[in-house]
Amino acid sequence: MRVVIALGGNALLRRHEPMTADHQRANIRIAVEQIARIATGKQLLLTHGNGPQIGLLSLQAAAYTPVSPYPLDVLGAETEGMIGYMIEQELRNLLPADVSFATVLTQVEVDPEDAAFDVPSKPIGPLYSKAEAERLAVEKGWKIAPDGNQFRRVVASPKPKRILAIQPIQWLLEKGCIVICAGGGGIPTQYDEQGMLIGVEAVIDKDLCSALLAEQLDCDLLIIATDVSAVFTDWNQPTQRAIRQAHPTDMAKIDFAEGSMSPKVQAACKFAQRTGKVAVIGSLADIEGMVQGKCGTRISTEMPSIHFL
Repeated sequence: MRVVIALGGNALLRRHEPMTADHQRANIRIAVEQIARIATGKQLLLTHGNGPQIGLLSLQAAAYTPVSPYPLDVLGAETEGMIGYMIEQELRNLLPADVSFATVLTQVEVDPEDAAFDVPSKPIGPLYSKAEAERLAVEKGWKIAPDGNQFRRVVASPKPKRILAIQPIQWLLEKGCIVICAGGGGIPTQYDEQGMLIGVEAVIDKDLCSALLAEQLDCDLLIIATDVSAVFTDWNQPTQRAIRQAHPTDMAKIDFAEGSMSPKVQAACKFAQRTGKVAVIGSLADIEGMVQGKCGTRISTEMPSIHFL
């Protein structure tokens, strides 16, 4: 069984939690404990978000004024290495010594004509009050958008077009290696007019890239682990309801929050529709249960209509 497990950036650094290395490692440990329980007999690919992490690195880089801040593609590469290192170390502490794993810095090609460059929508960095967000928008030239009752910086989020490292990822999987790849949706790149590969100032959605990865590698299951137990309608309202299972066509008719749950649902629906396989969205702490079919929101073409918990 070949499985992609996408670990959300907000799950690795939880909302309202201090953005420290210790907190991130503690949350990664929760995920890895779940992964260790289901690793036997499976080929595993682990992806992860990087919204909070890349936002923090961006703020730290901006604080050092003698040089210009590094662009987002370089910061994305940094987060792939940082988070991959922590995941590898926690895997090593739990899995048998004969289990191998590797982090692959993953460049992902995007289309320079993608309309997303005109409408930034991907949230990165910490949450701000409205007044603080508006001040930072003026000071730093940022675009800001609501995230629940607060605000975050948003940047362009073009769709992934091609995963450039797909072949070495395939090789590693076939050798029985757990592969950590496409972190933060991969490092956004494109070919310029001279045919040279260059970085792009953007952040690719991790879930859309994970769905593309799972499709291209003919995976049996896509797990999208986040900081909520399921997909809810009327989120944070008295009328909210958790979805237990759904057909992708019916799921796509529901409006979910842009920049948070919407891309997760889009990715899960796309994978299920294109492959006929199952995608599940749920909590980081429920990964084992999601693999077993006991937890989260299951999306599949075999599921008629929508069923609530």
